[in-house]
Amino acid sequence: EVDKAHRASAAGEDAGGQPTIFSKIIARSVPATILYEDDKCLVFRDVAPQAPVHFLVIPKRPIPRISHVGPQDTELLGHLLVVAARTAQAEGLADGYRLVINDGKHGAQSVYHLHIHVLGGRQLGWPPG
Repeated sequence: EVDKAHRASAAGEDAGGQPTIFSKIIARSVPATILYEDDKCLVFRDVAPQAPVHFLVIPKRPIPRISHVGPQDTELLGHLLVVAARTAQAEGLADGYRLVINDGKHGAQSVYHLHIHVLGGRQLGWPPG
């Protein structure tokens, strides 16, 4: 993941205006196992799961990084967290789970479209990094 993050950073955060894999999933030009969708966000299973349950919550409006959000994003960010919690419950994660947002090269962000990883289904270790 760190190597992918470094390659993504070297390619530029917006990849020259090219759509990310996540915007292609939103447009349905790339398949995904969708768990939930509404007018603001999309939830789908991670294709390379790092836990027995691993899904992503993404806004439909592309925001490259969590460090690029502003006051206008307050409602959307809250919505993403509520959707993450409800989907975790629907996925049977009653014993707990972890939310992860990677930001930038040092945060191991490999896709420059804000996304929340939800991981669970086993005991997760600490510290995570």
